[in-house]
Amino acid sequence: MLLFRWILLLLLLGAGTAFAFYIATGQVRFRRFGLQLLKWVLVAGLMFFGVLILERLA
Repeated sequence: MLLFRWILLLLLLGAGTAFAFYIATGQVRFRRFGLQLLKWVLVAGLMFFGVLILERLA
């Protein structure tokens, strides 16, 4: 559980940093990278909540 929390936190920080770089520089590659990281944040979040649900059922 702690591992999932750290992964989510690091992915969110990375996405925030990428969007900050996009705002500062205007380069589209930073926005694209931030959106990819946000996609993985959603995947990791769904996995996290899936594990929580499975723990409740077991």
